[in-house]
Amino acid sequence: MDATDLLLTAFDNVEEAVRGALDGIDPELLTARVDPEANTIAWLVWHLTRVQDDHVSEVAGVEQAYTANGWADRFALPFDAGAIGYGFSSEDVARTHITDPQLLVDHHADVHARTAEFVRGLSPADLDRVVDERWDPPVTLGVRLVSVITDDLQHAGQAALLRGSLERR
Repeated sequence: MDATDLLLTAFDNVEEAVRGALDGIDPELLTARVDPEANTIAWLVWHLTRVQDDHVSEVAGVEQAYTANGWADRFALPFDAGAIGYGFSSEDVARTHITDPQLLVDHHADVHARTAEFVRGLSPADLDRVVDERWDPPVTLGVRLVSVITDDLQHAGQAALLRGSLERR
């Protein structure tokens, strides 16, 4: 298995985890909070998808799906279209009011398809390209993609755990 196949498999795992966290969910659970400061399932999935869209679009040199494909308008959230959830306050999480699980699934599927298309076009040498010099050592494309996968899987796991906890209340 080459590196791009490995990355594709990992991004497929993210999509599977997102679908698993949302499949058949009671829409009321999307915005439920286990305490006043906790993240919601809707925010977790929206955020992980926005991070993937933001980071992969940047290294691919393309406009984000969120704006290019009309997702910002469909979500109609009270944030700038460039917001990805990083640094959001508890109040911002509460304002991420999304009650349609299919909207979250479809948004993630779109971002996943764009990510897979980009990754399929990479060569092993591309993964060594420096994409962020603000770090020491500078971040390569391969490291950035693995970072996105890691972050996404953590948030998808949090969403699944949260769903299970809320369903057992």
